[in-house]
Amino acid sequence: MLASPTGTLTNDGVMMLRVLLLSLTLFTGFAQATVLQRPVTLDTGTGELFGSLLLPKSDNPVPVVLIISGSGPTDRDGNNPDGGRNDSLKRLAWVLAKHNIASVRYDKRGVAASLAATPDERNLSVEAYVADAQAWARKLKADPRFGKLILLGHSEGAMIATLAAPTADAAAVISLSGSARPVDQVIREQLARSLPPPLMLRSNELLDSLKAGHTDDNVPQPLQVIFRPSVQPYLISLFRQDPAKAFAQLKMPALIVQGSNDIQVGVDDAKLLKAAKPDAELVVIEGMNHVMRIVHNDMKRQLASYKDANLPLAAELGAKIIEFIDGLRT
Repeated sequence: MLASPTGTLTNDGVMMLRVLLLSLTLFTGFAQATVLQRPVTLDTGTGELFGSLLLPKSDNPVPVVLIISGSGPTDRDGNNPDGGRNDSLKRLAWVLAKHNIASVRYDKRGVAASLAATPDERNLSVEAYVADAQAWARKLKADPRFGKLILLGHSEGAMIATLAAPTADAAAVISLSGSARPVDQVIREQLARSLPPPLMLRSNELLDSLKAGHTDDNVPQPLQVIFRPSVQPYLISLFRQDPAKAFAQLKMPALIVQGSNDIQVGVDDAKLLKAAKPDAELVVIEGMNHVMRIVHNDMKRQLASYKDANLPLAAELGAKIIEFIDGLRT
């Protein structure tokens, strides 16, 4: 209900009206704005990384968001060759651009256009991803076209953003669908929902071994996609991390955004991040899933949304991120 019996807007009505107005400005604002879209590269010294810049036309420096994608072969646009094309991060970058906020999103080393930077996944590590994010941050900080730097990470990228921020001189961090718990715990929980007991037993043994820093080549075929020997060194570096502990150490403003219908990361993780850093702002978007769409909590519809680039982003997502970044300018 938008209006109360007296004819005034309820709190829910005010929020819905704001979202509708933002949706209209996102739709109409593009025609009014001039946005430079161009490729951008970074020479890390150990390989070249490739990304995309969106820069609104402005006479003054504009805020810039470094967008860090999620796990596995997820590219700069939020697409994964194993999971389909949904363009979630690309669409988010355009939402920002239409509101005078620049962004750079990039393919991580070993992924898509940046594959040649680390072609063998045995050589990937969280530490390398963090160093790359810090190098991108230095490049953006040195560019006079940009003002405040915000690190925005999605899913596993939220942890990379959190780890990189303290030495990146970031003005703020945005955690979008980021886990608070060590990732081995999350994987264990996810697998317990779907694996038969014998495979779950073996999965737990593999997780225990990797958590202890040891590889294990005895991986049953059904578990190869997760625990294949070539990815195990990366998993060892990943399992060393404690996202909530790292988030608690942030000194700059932070925004936590989580969807209520996310089948990969739950609202409880967002609440744990908030507990770790009480001054962070927490936004739970009702109905939003992991690829930032409003989708019914039904597995068939959820999986279909991962492959549908035409579904609009949750309007409240853009509204909250823009409001947070605008607050940094004051």
